[in-house]
Amino acid sequence: MSGSARIFVSTAPAEVAPKIARALVDERLAACVNILPGARSIYSWKGETRDDAESVLLIKTAASVVEELTRRLKELHPYEVPELVALELVNGEGNPDYLRWIQDAIGHH
Repeated sequence: MSGSARIFVSTAPAEVAPKIARALVDERLAACVNILPGARSIYSWKGETRDDAESVLLIKTAASVVEELTRRLKELHPYEVPELVALELVNGEGNPDYLRWIQDAIGHH
């Protein structure tokens, strides 16, 4: 069970982050999305250095919905190439009850 839990990181404009988070949870593509406001991202995009205010999204989900989550995030997100990267769970470590809750919240996909 714990091996199928995933945590993804994404960023989004602050005004869009709650809409994305709510849709992912309502559609059972995420058990929980933490929105961390106040991020400042300095990055290279199309040959220029950008400096933007964003929110960081920590998306708790299951391996069974990663493809659907990726597709849906692209639909919801205003960026041409939205960030979505996984954080590895080391050997499925973590609170087994919490990892089970993630699976339960996503349901069987």
